[in-house]
Amino acid sequence: MKYYLVAGEASGDLHGANLMRALKAVDPDASFRYFGGDKMQQEGGTLVKHYADMAFMGFTEVVLNLRTILRNMKTCKEDVLAYQPDALILIDFPGFNLKIAEFAKNKGIKVCYYISPKVWAWNQKRVLRIKKVVDKMFCILPFEVAFYKGWDMEIDYVGNPLLDEIALFKPDPQFRELHQLGNKKIIALLPGSRKQEIERLLPVMLSTAAGFPEYQFVIAGAPSFQPDYYAQFNGGNAVPLVFGQTYNLLQHAHAAIVASGTATLEAALFQIPQVVVYKGGAISIAIARMVVNIKYISLVNLIMDKKVVTELIQEDCNTTLLSSTLGDILEGPVRETMLLDYKALATVMGTPGASERTAELITKFLKNPVNS
Repeated sequence: MKYYLVAGEASGDLHGANLMRALKAVDPDASFRYFGGDKMQQEGGTLVKHYADMAFMGFTEVVLNLRTILRNMKTCKEDVLAYQPDALILIDFPGFNLKIAEFAKNKGIKVCYYISPKVWAWNQKRVLRIKKVVDKMFCILPFEVAFYKGWDMEIDYVGNPLLDEIALFKPDPQFRELHQLGNKKIIALLPGSRKQEIERLLPVMLSTAAGFPEYQFVIAGAPSFQPDYYAQFNGGNAVPLVFGQTYNLLQHAHAAIVASGTATLEAALFQIPQVVVYKGGAISIAIARMVVNIKYISLVNLIMDKKVVTELIQEDCNTTLLSSTLGDILEGPVRETMLLDYKALATVMGTPGASERTAELITKFLKNPVNS
């Protein structure tokens, strides 16, 4: 069968690649076209647009880049229509993907949505739109089942694909030596994969390093950027930078400072105590505070429905508060409590196999849409 996938950021590229691998296992004739990234490209098929040209963060940034977004959307619609896939598989990225879903549904193309839009966070009535344009929804967060049921929409909970990726991970015993990291305990800096978040978060992350000389800070670089991009924030590479090694970095880390997003859950599943940080444009944040209806922003806290990790948002994301909070998780009772909560989180998350379960459900739906 022919599959068209749309992923608009690094996490979507990761999950898209795992899903493609699983689809090939259950459908030997599977062929792919996609908006995605390097990991999906490694699985074969045709990359139409790289997510590096698509990831814009916040209300203001979307407005400023509206022409590019609309051009990407036009390209995607035309390419989907020309390809005529058996299924369009949309991965998160709701601002873009819900419009593509509506277009495809109107053209008679079956629409599967993998990793639900966060409609539970704001404007919950978007569920009504989703019900009209999405044929099958596959969710990865436990609490989403009850949420959608409250809107009279049946969804499939498939578990979390991060568990798949972590299960496949094989630590590199030479990681420290290859990157000349020495024997100091490591504090991992994960500033995100989007240009805007890196530029807002990495400087304040790096500003804490001077206060912890007994630790080795290491930056996890996003694959869509080059070392010289990071050098402008990093004092000519004063802090080591590694690319494509985030899991090895977490495997060796003692603690982490993490941009809000998928990486917060990855750090927790690796049992790494963390501080979660987020900064957006002033207008974007002001709008978000008016419309967003959630107690937390990190996936760890949302899933556990309590404060497990500290979230430093906007004006609280500063050197003084970040240094103090980081110090609290390096040793002592705050660290120990967080690690206990992480164990409970792992139980809630369940077992690997989300990609395989989703692939099986998609192919079953395509073969027998009435009874799926």
